[in-house]
Amino acid sequence: MSIEVGEISVPDLPIFFSMFLIIYLIAYSIVFRNWKPQIRPEASSCLISIFHGTPAVFLASGAVFSSPSRSFSSANTASQNTVLDFSVAYFLTDLLHYIVFYPSDVLFIGHHLATLFVFVTCRFLVFHGACAILGLLILAEVTSACQNAWTLAGARKNDPESRLAVKVYDLLSPPFYAFYSIVRGVLGPLFFGKMVASYARGEANGVIPNWLWISWAIVVGTAITVSILWIWNLWIELFRERKAKLGQAKKVR
Repeated sequence: MSIEVGEISVPDLPIFFSMFLIIYLIAYSIVFRNWKPQIRPEASSCLISIFHGTPAVFLASGAVFSSPSRSFSSANTASQNTVLDFSVAYFLTDLLHYIVFYPSDVLFIGHHLATLFVFVTCRFLVFHGACAILGLLILAEVTSACQNAWTLAGARKNDPESRLAVKVYDLLSPPFYAFYSIVRGVLGPLFFGKMVASYARGEANGVIPNWLWISWAIVVGTAITVSILWIWNLWIELFRERKAKLGQAKKVR
């Protein structure tokens, strides 16, 4: 789709990319200008994630449920393509963030490149499968708001001038971990399994090549596995910290 500016039709993708880039620059130069230099880039990344995550959930939900056909291999609708453009623009902006500030973070750079591969091929190569991809997007971003708040608090929890950050981080950690575990550890794999089963049965034959849906499955399956390992390690760290605090409390008594 495109946006009409006067008599000129501008594609969605450049508009969205410019929007996220401007938000990032405002965050870095104004919103977080008083934060320590080492955490300003991460905080700026969180802010564009906030502007992408929750809106993407609502936009993707509307685009999927308003579609006359919601199969995993149905043709993309105009509204679904707009949401794909929206997310491609966000991941391109955040990819630039990592390349500029964290070029050695191969894991996140690889994650963003793989995610862009899925979105771009669905949007511009086969023009089918958006219901599947947007369904995964909803599950990936529904925890975004909570995760970004937790990340921002975590970035400042070691700052002596921000005692509130420690309280917010400790308060958010258990419910965020639980929410994330349910979505990424239960709902995500269930949806992923249905998608792969649908493609394996040949329901996308003629519209999505085997090599492509298999590539999508590898990317998504890897992302889900990494997410589960990540949250598992966070749970272990949380229980270890709580156990240590209990031990210190007993010694004081």
